[in-house]
Amino acid sequence: MSKPDYYEVLGVSRTAAKEEIATAYRREAMKYHPDRNPGDEEAVEKFKLAAEAFDVLNNDEKRAAYDRYGHAGVGNSGGGTQFHDVNDIFSMFGDIFGDSIFGSFFGGGRRGGGQRQRQGADIRCNLTLDLVEAARGVTKEIKFRRHEPCPTCHGSGCREGTKPQTCRYCGGSGQIQQSTGIFSIQTTCPQCRGRGQTITDPCRDCGGSGLVSQMAAREVKIPAGIDTGTRLRLQGEGERSPDGGPSGDCYVFISVKPHKLFQREGQDLICRVPIGYAQAALGTDIEVPTLDGKEKLKIPRGTQNGDVITLRGKGMPIPRRNMAGDLHVITVIEVPKKLTPEHEELLRKLAEIEHENIMPERKSFFSTVKEYISDFFSEKGKDADKDK
Repeated sequence: MSKPDYYEVLGVSRTAAKEEIATAYRREAMKYHPDRNPGDEEAVEKFKLAAEAFDVLNNDEKRAAYDRYGHAGVGNSGGGTQFHDVNDIFSMFGDIFGDSIFGSFFGGGRRGGGQRQRQGADIRCNLTLDLVEAARGVTKEIKFRRHEPCPTCHGSGCREGTKPQTCRYCGGSGQIQQSTGIFSIQTTCPQCRGRGQTITDPCRDCGGSGLVSQMAAREVKIPAGIDTGTRLRLQGEGERSPDGGPSGDCYVFISVKPHKLFQREGQDLICRVPIGYAQAALGTDIEVPTLDGKEKLKIPRGTQNGDVITLRGKGMPIPRRNMAGDLHVITVIEVPKKLTPEHEELLRKLAEIEHENIMPERKSFFSTVKEYISDFFSEKGKDADKDK
């Protein structure tokens, strides 16, 4: 039996925005919620189908595949995520619309039990590498601050010899219910902030929070080829959860320092290498720096200033691929500022030779200059005749 169209299930058009889809799903979820339709299996199936439709249409990638290929484009013959139990829906979408639907809806309470635990906060630290470290990969120690259980009260937040008291406002549940007609809305207790307990005699060292700021040190493995702006995640190394949930994560932001010899462009490197006039004219073999040490490079005859010679695979490693970028050597022809008498004599002889044997490019240039000057004075002479 084929599945109905997801847009028809939620009663929205194919161009509906996410907000409209969420509103429609909320409407259908309230209409067919099991607590509102006790013993009605048909309502349960429609409740599941609405969640299935929302799971697909609220996800950009799934929705694009569904629009193009229908149910076959979203992973299985049924279409979206298969919800065999309504508790799967409560756990998956409970945080989207709040506890008013999926917590204690109509007084039913959260299925599968208990107060929702929050994840601890994420923290950030910065790590600076030099180019060689980034190229080869390295293991570095990072240090960062986070909150740890107070050693004085062992995390209880209470002064020694005392204990937390059950919150009188919520009776220890951490939640309070407010009824409005047939609806029952569950919210966090404002007195204990969801903990279910209050501290009447707080620890002096942590002020009753049970946590103190401490420095932590961890080793982090840096993959070869990493670049500035890359973010590495250390799972569970962030702040602790305030109510026993999972800890947050620590994110390490990478920065790579500029190098004296190499300029980085993605996974390629650029190195400007100075050569002499004679080397450029006659050609030669020189040694150039690479990340792996020196390497011989052939300078061909007639090399010009700014020519680029590429060494394949001598750039930065490409992460998760067994290959590397290239090293581009740019030639910079140096003109000496100080000359020995012998050097100056040889250059003068060279200048004489070049003057006697003018190359085509130079001949063309000087011919153009001569024609320009001739035309200039010719026009000037015509203007003078007119003035007479």
